[in-house]
Amino acid sequence: MTETAGKPSVPSVPSVPSGEAEWYQQPLCADDADDPDLAPPPLTPGQAFDALYAYCAPTLVQQTYLLTGRHRLAREAVERAFQLAWQRWPEVAVDRDPAGWVRAAAHEYALSPWHCLRPWRREPQPADPTDRALLSALLELPPPYRRTLLLYDGVGLDLPDTAAETEASTPAAAGRLLYARATVTARLQEQVPPDDLPRLLAELPADIDPGPTEPIVLRARADLRARRWTHTALVFTIFLLTTTALSVRTAPDHYEPPVPQGTPVRGVPPRAAPGPLSQPQQKLRAKLRSAAAAGPERVHPEAH
Repeated sequence: MTETAGKPSVPSVPSVPSGEAEWYQQPLCADDADDPDLAPPPLTPGQAFDALYAYCAPTLVQQTYLLTGRHRLAREAVERAFQLAWQRWPEVAVDRDPAGWVRAAAHEYALSPWHCLRPWRREPQPADPTDRALLSALLELPPPYRRTLLLYDGVGLDLPDTAAETEASTPAAAGRLLYARATVTARLQEQVPPDDLPRLLAELPADIDPGPTEPIVLRARADLRARRWTHTALVFTIFLLTTTALSVRTAPDHYEPPVPQGTPVRGVPPRAAPGPLSQPQQKLRAKLRSAAAAGPERVHPEAH
């Protein structure tokens, strides 16, 4: 499981016929790669991704298992990291350390605090008492300390690279490493010197297989996830534009002052009721009642 700080470049895709070996058991380069006349053509993006996956996935699954103690979460973190790498392949392909890019993404996903809210089945513990005590001691460390110990003693990075990948200063990474080593070695039943921790960390997840997922499946899942996110963003944009246009259409275009609520006026005397009719008013009423209800007299009144 141990890697060195200076990692080799991404190897060529093996020309192994289908069905002869699993993808993680195939050789990393062809036998005739040294012959310039028989040199393979340049790798396509898919072939380069498959080679990187075949080269890094088994080791990354084992490393992530040491960070989480869960087989399923370790495989899921590695698969998500490679899906993200395929979505950003133009960036990952020119990175000086593509394996380190994927490793950092897998570790970040595995140590996400949201995983504690998910229901998990009980994981089988290692049969060896030393391995069981080592895994328990690792999982009791805080995530930054656990990751620092894994990168330095498990992966084989030097202290500056470990500090850079954990986003800490070099003195802080050194302090985390010393504390993690002392805590882990104190939990073991037998006295183990700190120099033996790389060997124990390499032997602990040796039986963890990378899972049946193949690179082509991961690339298909990554493309499907990208299309779904694109469609979701498009639908959200259309919804946002529609609501904005509706708001502009129905919003008032000028200021309308509010109508004040009426208040009763006090101190005004009440309106008086009409009194009895006068003598002229009584004569006029009698005349109107005695006149014809219809006829030319109604249309052409007499002139006086």
